[in-house]
Amino acid sequence: MPTTGKATPTVLVIMGVSGSGKTTIATGLAKRLGWPYRDADDFHPKANIEKMRSGIPLTDEDRWPWLNAIAAWIDEERAKATPAIVTCSALKRSYRSIIIGDRPDVRLVFLQGGKELLAHRLKARHGHFMPPALLDSQFADLEPPGSDENPITVSVDATPDEIVTHIVEKL
Repeated sequence: MPTTGKATPTVLVIMGVSGSGKTTIATGLAKRLGWPYRDADDFHPKANIEKMRSGIPLTDEDRWPWLNAIAAWIDEERAKATPAIVTCSALKRSYRSIIIGDRPDVRLVFLQGGKELLAHRLKARHGHFMPPALLDSQFADLEPPGSDENPITVSVDATPDEIVTHIVEKL
């Protein structure tokens, strides 16, 4: 992997709205880098999943326990010095402050895409609890990461392999 003078992160957080390809890209990165991967959906309490499945957007109060569980997992991986990847929509800066905060070895990867493309992807996706109707609420909540968050920002209008290669080159 090319070096840029910066240490390779211990944990990558792959963020974006629903349909941006978080799971696909994280899986590809995990395979390419040989790092373990966890999906943020695995950290949701059952009540959150049922709420989303019913088409009800989550509130910040719904998200705090979920974000804290992701942060705890990140800290476990950091304590083991095990490089890892986790997905998380991480739509707001306040959410990212919980899961990344003052962890200099955790790097954010922002999968950025337009609403029309992502709506098309969500409509084609089957078996996921997140309905396409909630995409507008995700875009309404989205606070794109600022330069002070040092994100790797990648457009999702490329192929998954191209996106993974771009991210690896930026590490």
